[in-house]
Amino acid sequence: MSGVRRAWSDTTPLLAHQQHKQDHQHHYRPSPLSTGSISMEMTTTTAPPPPRSIFLGVDVGTGTARAGLFDENGKLLGSASSPIQIWKEGDCVEQSSTDIWHAICAATKAACSLANVSGEEVKGLGFAATCSLVAVDSDGSPVTVSWSGDTRRNVIVWMDHRAVKQAERINASNSPVLQYCGGSLSPEMQPPKLLWVKENLQESWSMAFRWMDLSDWLSYRATGDDTRSLCTTVCKWTYLGHAHMERVNEKESRDMEACGWDDEFWEEIGLGDLIDGHHAKIGRSVAFPGHSLGSGLTTAAAKEMGLKAGTPVGTSLIDAHAGGVGVMESEPAFDTEAKEIDEEAICRRVVLVCGTSTCHMAVSRSKLFIPGVWGPYWSAMVPEYWLTEGGQSATGALLDYIIENHVASPHLANRAASQRISMFELLNKKLESIMHEQGSPFLASLTQDMHILPDFHGNRSPVADPKAKGVISGLTLDTSEKQLALQYLATVQGIAYGTRHIVEHCNSHGHKIDTLLACGGLTKNSLFIQEHADVTGFPITLPREKESVLLGAAILGAVAAKKYSCLKEAMKALNAAGQLKQLQKHLVVYPSKDPRVKKYHDAKYRIFLELYEQQLSYRSIMAQALA
Repeated sequence: MSGVRRAWSDTTPLLAHQQHKQDHQHHYRPSPLSTGSISMEMTTTTAPPPPRSIFLGVDVGTGTARAGLFDENGKLLGSASSPIQIWKEGDCVEQSSTDIWHAICAATKAACSLANVSGEEVKGLGFAATCSLVAVDSDGSPVTVSWSGDTRRNVIVWMDHRAVKQAERINASNSPVLQYCGGSLSPEMQPPKLLWVKENLQESWSMAFRWMDLSDWLSYRATGDDTRSLCTTVCKWTYLGHAHMERVNEKESRDMEACGWDDEFWEEIGLGDLIDGHHAKIGRSVAFPGHSLGSGLTTAAAKEMGLKAGTPVGTSLIDAHAGGVGVMESEPAFDTEAKEIDEEAICRRVVLVCGTSTCHMAVSRSKLFIPGVWGPYWSAMVPEYWLTEGGQSATGALLDYIIENHVASPHLANRAASQRISMFELLNKKLESIMHEQGSPFLASLTQDMHILPDFHGNRSPVADPKAKGVISGLTLDTSEKQLALQYLATVQGIAYGTRHIVEHCNSHGHKIDTLLACGGLTKNSLFIQEHADVTGFPITLPREKESVLLGAAILGAVAAKKYSCLKEAMKALNAAGQLKQLQKHLVVYPSKDPRVKKYHDAKYRIFLELYEQQLSYRSIMAQALA
């Protein structure tokens, strides 16, 4: 950057078209609490309890919409979820924004009821969602993105892989923006999906007035403010946030067009029409996550959600990034080190957000270009830090697939239900039993003859190969529960080797990661966490607050309500609440000290790497045969 660096608050928009700024210049500000007149007379009336400040986080995952209410200490008061509909047809995976909004409203009302929180007590809210693509017309009505023509299906879900060929063509352009995406775009990102719609659904392309990331659409639906998030635009749309800041610093002005869009890129890939109207269809105004949008909740949205009109709403985050915000500062602090040391500590951590897929989030002060790993993304999660984002496209989804497609699964599911435990818990117990029966030296050694490459939905990082396939080596005719348990364990290990591959790749390109933090549904599985610690050789911290994605979304609301001046301040306050006094609530899982465990996993990790290399060789052999 040239010129003197200016101090930036992440509550201020990064950019805004002048007219847009005028349209939304009257932002909602919560008024100070009135103290009323002071009585000098003695009274026996009991003073009412001080009003609570509650913050709402909303998270839309692949299968459910969830809402969580947090107090000023970052403590979860109550949460609720509501299922959302999904259509899967081959590589096409679609949802309905209308259905998602209804689910959000139901979950929010249920959470408030369960937590005994009134709508007036909610002082701010934030949205997090999967990086799915939403299409709406000029009236905000759904525009179909489906071959079926069903107008309800206006969302291309993040895991949709219909645009593999479009991604390949875009990557062949070698545009400079690609270096900020690990060197290539994934078919899970938005430009390939947009190009697919333009080439295959001409009527929908003509009708669409706004193309939005799902979390941005939720904020827009709630407030009427079309400002996009720096998180979504930088991570999934190729917006160059750092380029915009350089322009702003040079001109000493925030009243600028969307300088972070590379118009040549959009024209070169055949989407030049998205440049029209100052990029109105894809984002003419972008802001830091947590920036207060419009005048807060509209009257209509507030009524639907059971909240108060005008409640501040923060600019959104992608769900995995909300998990990072909710957990990144959760590492227990044993002493009060200098600020400079603390600033470095956050750069030695990687957050694993483990759900249907797993995202690996690490930050750095300087930009690190890592082939096959998304980023570096400027301020996409933590303001003024560069984000590196690794990932595995199928982890929880893969475990479900392995379990549910085994002949022994129905019987095990019935047993788990009768014992009121999860399938994971039952399988973990089964593995312990097998280990004792066989006299195995340690549980992981049960899979010495079974090896799994977990790329059943392609490889997102670090080889960035959407055509990669899963591999299972070591199958027999055995269909017993024991065999299912071993396949499950080998799958967990394969996923852990994938994480090791990503972390080692990042560290070889400039990161200094030595600590893992984990959140998401899979962290409730003790075997999953222990295998990751043993395979990577790093301790794993599980945060005090288990619902880290919901907390991250709620933090956006706290920043929007001006409870905190910036996102990082809110993270420190709400992630770290009670660390020193309640250190025992932070569970740290350490790698096994048994040298045999390390030797075993090192050997299996070599096989893991070879399985992919062999796949490339087989692919080449068959391509030559068909040439």
